[in-house]
Amino acid sequence: MIDRRTTIKWVLAAGAAWPLLDRGDGGVARADSTATAAHGYGTDPNLTADHKPGEIWPLTLTAAQRRLAGILADIIIPADEQSPGATAVGVVEFIDEWVSAPYPHHQRDRALVLDGFAWLDTEAAKRFSKGFSELSTLEQGSICDDICNTARATPARAAAARFFALYRDLTSGAFYSTPAGRKDLKFIGNVRLARFDGPPPELLKALGLE
Repeated sequence: MIDRRTTIKWVLAAGAAWPLLDRGDGGVARADSTATAAHGYGTDPNLTADHKPGEIWPLTLTAAQRRLAGILADIIIPADEQSPGATAVGVVEFIDEWVSAPYPHHQRDRALVLDGFAWLDTEAAKRFSKGFSELSTLEQGSICDDICNTARATPARAAAARFFALYRDLTSGAFYSTPAGRKDLKFIGNVRLARFDGPPPELLKALGLE
């Protein structure tokens, strides 16, 4: 699981790394995405201390939104024979911390994520007369298939596709920063080597660098 300290460090350290996305509404139903911060947001929290959820800043997601967040995260990174799914390693906790942070970039992402959740529920109601979390796996997949590629999404679903792109980035960034995610990637860094002979010759040849 992702411990609280690690999650908060991610929230603060990764802020500058995420690309800014176009926030046009594109037909997405607007959720209550009012920023939690007032004028300014004070000083950064003490990252060397242990904190309880919501202690540094109020968390955003309701129980229903957290359920939807987990379902969507597991659609993006499901469990398989090699690794657990996204929710099992604390991705929902990371996303809740991310969209709750008072920094301007996070607040922009908060609006996009909440609007995206609202769109999923609205679209599910239109197609199947149920909320997104109540749909079958097949029904949920049919909706996600329509917004999982920004280049193929229709103009009416453009904003929903931007939401999905952001949510996929957040889910992947959180998952692959955990021990389970690094193992799934077969990441072999952070291991001391007795010697390093450089890149393998076959790799240099494939890259045209021999």
